[in-house]
Amino acid sequence: MSRLHPAARGMTLVPPQQVTLQGVLGDALAANRSGRLSTFVVDEHSAPISIFSQAHKHQNHEGDWYGEHAGKWLSATARAVAQGGQPQLEASLRRVADWLISQQDDDGYLGNYAAERRFTVPQPPKPETWNGEPALRTWDIWTHSYLILGFLETWRALGNAAYLQAACRIADLCWQALESGIDITTLGNHHGMSATVLLDPAADLYLVTGEPRYLALAERILAQANANPRLALLDKALAGEDAAFIATGKAYQLSWNLVGLAKLYKATGQDEHRQALDHLWHNIREQHLTLGGGPWGGVAHRSREVFNAPRTFFPQAYVETCSVLAWMQLNRELLAITGHARYADELERTAYNDLLAAMAPNGEDWCYYTYPNGRRVHTTYWRCCKSSGAMAVEELPQVAYGIAADGGLRVNLYGPGEATLLHAQAGAVTLLQATRFPFDGTVTITVLPECIATFGIGVRMPDWTTGARIEVNGQPVAAEAGADGFVQVRRTWQSGDRMRVYLPMQPRLHRAANINVQESRAPDGAPVAQEVLRWEYVGLSYGPLVYATGLIDGYKTDETVRLPDLPPSQWLQVGEDGGEGASITLQLDCRGPLMFEPYYRCGGRDHGSWRLSWLSLAPSD
Repeated sequence: MSRLHPAARGMTLVPPQQVTLQGVLGDALAANRSGRLSTFVVDEHSAPISIFSQAHKHQNHEGDWYGEHAGKWLSATARAVAQGGQPQLEASLRRVADWLISQQDDDGYLGNYAAERRFTVPQPPKPETWNGEPALRTWDIWTHSYLILGFLETWRALGNAAYLQAACRIADLCWQALESGIDITTLGNHHGMSATVLLDPAADLYLVTGEPRYLALAERILAQANANPRLALLDKALAGEDAAFIATGKAYQLSWNLVGLAKLYKATGQDEHRQALDHLWHNIREQHLTLGGGPWGGVAHRSREVFNAPRTFFPQAYVETCSVLAWMQLNRELLAITGHARYADELERTAYNDLLAAMAPNGEDWCYYTYPNGRRVHTTYWRCCKSSGAMAVEELPQVAYGIAADGGLRVNLYGPGEATLLHAQAGAVTLLQATRFPFDGTVTITVLPECIATFGIGVRMPDWTTGARIEVNGQPVAAEAGADGFVQVRRTWQSGDRMRVYLPMQPRLHRAANINVQESRAPDGAPVAQEVLRWEYVGLSYGPLVYATGLIDGYKTDETVRLPDLPPSQWLQVGEDGGEGASITLQLDCRGPLMFEPYYRCGGRDHGSWRLSWLSLAPSD
């Protein structure tokens, strides 16, 4: 029986085993599986797994974070295996999961810390630091949070109850620790946020098992997170606080906490949880994303992977790939809760831009940071973002299609491939997408229902297109999106019916500004504000893709331009599409032409290549 609260039944996402993605996203999945997932971990002797051996963990007094890789690998690999056709990965998954269980202690502990450093052992308080470091147990709960999620995905993929039991035993130990009087915010950095991420797996376990203890665990985690005055997760969100000022504003961890809050809302339907989610989603969406859809930071003193202060814009700031993962997961949950296309818009934007921009074609090399304006730097073997990127890629099949609360089918992501969705009257309905998307906006969907039946197919109207058209078997149909952002084409569908969706693409200019406002109060108490700094920038997109240029004139890392006082159509020229996206040329009066291409592949996808997606605008008179 479903544990979802009725308020959270917007869309059921289609499981990965029923979806096949091809094209750009399919290539990323194939590379991920032959690259990171197949090379980083093979068996219990692989370095990210062997650190869980009894011999190693008894000597580990450092409080390191490297244990996270095991749970991340389990999660990503299990999703890949669930799609089928991965016998070697499946064998590695079984072997590694079974070996990890063999190392689990009788009390459920499955970390890699020595006994006196574990989250179950009370520690003396530590003077507060800027990021709220705990006394000693920095990453123990963090590691276990990923392990719970990893075992849950392994159980879903392989069906062995031992994996679910391993996850439950970890959660039971966490419950006992909090019952003993330990405050979870004393167990992690950023005023507890690296420990309160346990909210996600705790709520997930409740949704899977229906065990009241796991719901109580999730609610206690949220209560303790809210009681910490520096974190105050729920209260600050409800008060309209900017994400940058909740705890330290750590983008990755705050976003992951919100994933947990979304799952808790799924379980309870509490209005204040939804209100908090809505506020922070809009705040992050409007204030803290790059043009490529990734949460970013790195400006001035806020340089430790935290959200930039509001109104701060600096093209040389960065996106942490871990934050991309958490943002995608949050949009996955909100898409399921609401059924609204805006969250699929974000998934599309992030996947085709900042996610692909961090990934090398070999699937093994990843960027820790991606820069709107900056150099591609492939990170080292152990870095967190390589495993987060691998997880994020495996998110894509399960968010591509959905079934709405009314039983109608939904196409969330465009791209070549197919999916089989179940309908009460039509039975198994296969949707075949034929398209060159994201390089071209024409999408042909062939509908193959098991039985002739009347039902709706909802196709998403992206926020980047205008003038969309839809035809069924060559006949035009209305293309007006409903309140959920989908155009629902309802008819009696027969096998072989074809729906063609035309999504016009035009070059779009985007303006951004770095603004500094001096704020004070007059003698009578009235607010006084004076803008003292303003730098303006312009960026370019085409359809769902952000565009960028390489080093300008072969050596410059920035450029200042003055845009013509003419319609953009007269100085933005779309070139021929050679197979992986058309080039766009800026014909400017102030300098020679500048050629732009899709951001994710600009300059090549090699270590050291440069991409510049923002140009400085000359001051206006």
